[in-house]
Amino acid sequence: MLRKVVLLALPNVAPFEFGVVCEVFGIDRTDSGGPAFDFHIITAEPGPVPTSIGYDMLITEGLEAAADADLIAVPAHAIDDPLHPEVARVLREAEARGAWILSVCSGAFVLAAAGILEGRAATTHWMHADRLAAENPLTVVDPDVLFVEDRRVITSAGTAAGIDACLHLVRTELGAAAANIVARRMVVPPQRAGGQSQYIAAPVPTVQSDSFAAVTEWMIDHLDLELPVDELARRALMSPRTFARRFRADLGTTPAAWLNRQRLLRAQALLEESDLGLEQIAADTGFGSAAVMRHHFVKVLQTTPAAYRRTFGQLAQSARPLEAGSTR
Repeated sequence: MLRKVVLLALPNVAPFEFGVVCEVFGIDRTDSGGPAFDFHIITAEPGPVPTSIGYDMLITEGLEAAADADLIAVPAHAIDDPLHPEVARVLREAEARGAWILSVCSGAFVLAAAGILEGRAATTHWMHADRLAAENPLTVVDPDVLFVEDRRVITSAGTAAGIDACLHLVRTELGAAAANIVARRMVVPPQRAGGQSQYIAAPVPTVQSDSFAAVTEWMIDHLDLELPVDELARRALMSPRTFARRFRADLGTTPAAWLNRQRLLRAQALLEESDLGLEQIAADTGFGSAAVMRHHFVKVLQTTPAAYRRTFGQLAQSARPLEAGSTR
């Protein structure tokens, strides 16, 4: 049972990610039928702890409080800061006794430095995912999810994904009703669909040479067409086999994969900026049907076109009625 929760305050901690853990686990919600945790904020050297935005927090409790914790949470902090050896020890001991360990955003680098992520799957903010993978070759880093749970270690993506990870742990340990109560008080979905790839700004890849500049520009202008490789190769004045080989060497992916990504980007833009129906968007972007477009959205972005529009659609946002007490 999840009872005692400790939150690590590391130097240069990010206040929002720190606050997420406080909000989920640090508030007594028994008045509304929710959980209450034995919540502690600890640090390796009690006293003032600097935050990433220039103010200090006074933390008075040391690492000894973590000895019997059911969960140790590690929020985002400055990635390049060295890890205090006692923090690493506390994390390793917690893992060994089967406690939960949870990181938010760049907190995954603390877990990696302590050896916790070796042989595990993990995630972090998409901006840092490549670095986490490069520095930890024995960790399987998935940049396209909101959080990963692997043998009682939970790592989450950037910022608000920490809420998803924390609520997931509440749901796992205490059930859906408890997670729903916490989520309702926080005014957030109790279980959010999708992965962080839907939040990554993915511009059109830069062409490394002039060989494909004209043909890729033409492809983007004609996404509604079928665009078989034979046609693209003819426009590039190459044989289909040479075109496919050189395209991959120049752009780092196959023509089909590159084209599919551009269609997704165009569909995302239309879902955000227009009120076109899903069938029309699918036709305009070359997916052919809403069902096919939905398949690609779920496969790549881990969400549906309809859910994407609800989250990001500017027209839907502007048309949504104001809640009591809110402003626009």
